[in-house]
Amino acid sequence: MSIPMAEDSYTFAGSERARELERLRRIEGFFDPASWRLLKASGMGPGWSCLEVGAGAGSIASWMAERVGQEGEVVAVDLDVGFMDASQLPGVRIIEGDIRRLDFHAARFDLVHARYVLIHNAHFQDLLDAMLAALKPGGRLVLEEPDFTAARGASGPDIAAFDRVNQAILAMFQAEGKDPGLGLRLPAILASRGLAIEAVENEVPLCPGGHPLSEIMSLSATQLQDKYLATGRISAEDLAGYARFAADPAAWGIYYGTVGVVARKPAKTAD
Repeated sequence: MSIPMAEDSYTFAGSERARELERLRRIEGFFDPASWRLLKASGMGPGWSCLEVGAGAGSIASWMAERVGQEGEVVAVDLDVGFMDASQLPGVRIIEGDIRRLDFHAARFDLVHARYVLIHNAHFQDLLDAMLAALKPGGRLVLEEPDFTAARGASGPDIAAFDRVNQAILAMFQAEGKDPGLGLRLPAILASRGLAIEAVENEVPLCPGGHPLSEIMSLSATQLQDKYLATGRISAEDLAGYARFAADPAAWGIYYGTVGVVARKPAKTAD
């Protein structure tokens, strides 16, 4: 999920609820292990105070709560908390709202995490401001963002349609003032903010049709088909070809890459 500015529009806003929940659950199933790896690399452990921004269906917040234990704290924030079941998230405090509008105590958290949040915001630097303000000096910021510029087909009868739809995805983000290659620039962006980069991972899966990531992107294409068509780059037949490509075990392609970064906020300097 994303936390867009009031004038921004979340890319999946308006999607049918059951279909969007299915997409979120599939993202959790495939991407959570990489998120766990980054969070472990941050040193997160018992007693830590953690903030999950754009918590979606809550799987990462739940995992955090187990790791920090009863002496720790986990706060999950999203504009729409309707995909989280509080009864299934013991130890997690759920807050609905925009992190930039919420009254968090400054420098409160040991760790702030967000996955696929900045990509949906034209004003992502404002989100970074809020995340850094919520983070204690010396605390860890763990971010994961996609790089859609990495997408390309490798083989398959519908490879041309696949590549055209990938170009429409880039055009959709650009038309909304968003950066489809944000993940690629994420380490440099955080370093320019004065954070110390402690770990960087770049996952660029080459997937056959029927792979979990292929299925996730096929679901996304169904939900966003009107936006893709509105770019003028593709036809309805291209979308049908993309769906065939994503279902064909003989069709191989890169749908996007994901860049994960663990960065440390500077400690307070002595007066």
